[in-house]
Amino acid sequence: MTRSAAITRAHQQFDSGEFRATLARRIAVPTESQNPDRAQVLVAYLSNEMQPAFETMGFECQILTHPRAKAPFLFAQRIEDPALPTVFGYGHGDVIRGLEPEWKSGLSPWQLTELDGRWYGRGIADNKGQHTVNMQAMANVLAQRGRLGFNAKYLIEMGEETGSAGLRELCSEHRERFAADLLVASDGPRLRAERPTIFLGSRGSFNFDLSIEARTGGHHSGNWGGLISNPGIQLAHAIASVVSSSGQIRIPEWVPAELPASVRRALADCEVDGGADGPQIEPWWGEPGLSPAERVFGWCSFEVLAFKTGNPDTPVNAIPPRAWARCQLRFVVGIDDSQILPALRRHLDRQGFTMVKVVATREEMFHATRIDPEDPWVLWAARSIARTSGKKPAVLPNLGGSLPNDIFTDVLGLRTVWVPHSYPGCSQHAPNEHLPPELLREALGIMTGLYWDMGAGDAP
Repeated sequence: MTRSAAITRAHQQFDSGEFRATLARRIAVPTESQNPDRAQVLVAYLSNEMQPAFETMGFECQILTHPRAKAPFLFAQRIEDPALPTVFGYGHGDVIRGLEPEWKSGLSPWQLTELDGRWYGRGIADNKGQHTVNMQAMANVLAQRGRLGFNAKYLIEMGEETGSAGLRELCSEHRERFAADLLVASDGPRLRAERPTIFLGSRGSFNFDLSIEARTGGHHSGNWGGLISNPGIQLAHAIASVVSSSGQIRIPEWVPAELPASVRRALADCEVDGGADGPQIEPWWGEPGLSPAERVFGWCSFEVLAFKTGNPDTPVNAIPPRAWARCQLRFVVGIDDSQILPALRRHLDRQGFTMVKVVATREEMFHATRIDPEDPWVLWAARSIARTSGKKPAVLPNLGGSLPNDIFTDVLGLRTVWVPHSYPGCSQHAPNEHLPPELLREALGIMTGLYWDMGAGDAP
């Protein structure tokens, strides 16, 4: 009954093919939450796959719903002793649409397939592979120790890919029931495939539309060019006033006053590298004076996601009557998210772009969160991961992307430690989603060691 025996069990379980068989069965369930025809499939994933797996580990399970949520939740808990620490886990079983015709020849989103040393399948990175690792790691501890040594609560949702509607309200209603000391969960990518990583929150994300409606219809550019305004040109200049030609944000309210010292210390050890499949970093882009890690994990970024004026598919010789752009701000702790649009409105008015309409999209805003990189729970988790892997983990103050992490920090009052089991080049949300199996094998050992240490009595 030792830590090393539990980790050996984890590796043997992976090498035997048992882990792969479990993951293949889950990937085969087409849990596309954006597809209304899959509503019963989402329910089946919880009732036929997740609930039996938790009950086998001695968890009590209940399917929960909320009027705001389009999909159900599964809450599972195993209370061994109220005096022990309680760990809250989270994952999501829904996935982005399969996009079957766009996958490589011989691959299917709903079949776990090995090709060129990688495992392919929709959800292997986001998020079925990740919560399968964590659930199996707890099972390994139970099999070796006979108990976890801590209390465990777990929430699986089926609507994360459609904005986690209802999750905040559900957690508010069940705040006492969901009470815990710490969230340990897995989503998103590692800093690099070969380097174990911890992140402690996420950047916020806010999408909005900019548009100009100049007139009711287009007019011949030969007859009217130079006489009437072109909304496409005006909107391009408006956007250029928001961000420089090298990507530096020009609205003071959209950037933090400074990087905290603990964040700088944590990021000094982090090298951003998307690997062979990722794009090359362009050092001249973004906020000057910051390292790549500081720019993506410690600062804010503004993006134009789409831009349309005229008819892009069949251009005609006419001045278009309107222009539209979908924009996004990724922001860190320290930005007042209630002032994002008001600050933009003031900026555009000062620059003479009063004709630009600013409207928030219907997509839910993600709020920025992070806990202190030098928090005792963070240092404890980093020591555990280093002990298992023999590698110093990267500690990121927050993920560069966005998660509903503020629900766990602000509503449930939890410290949040995320241990991702993916990598930047995994093609999540795209065709050919995949992971290297050696990453999953290492992750299974890491999480088995982490849960073992949680129950060993030396956690903060």
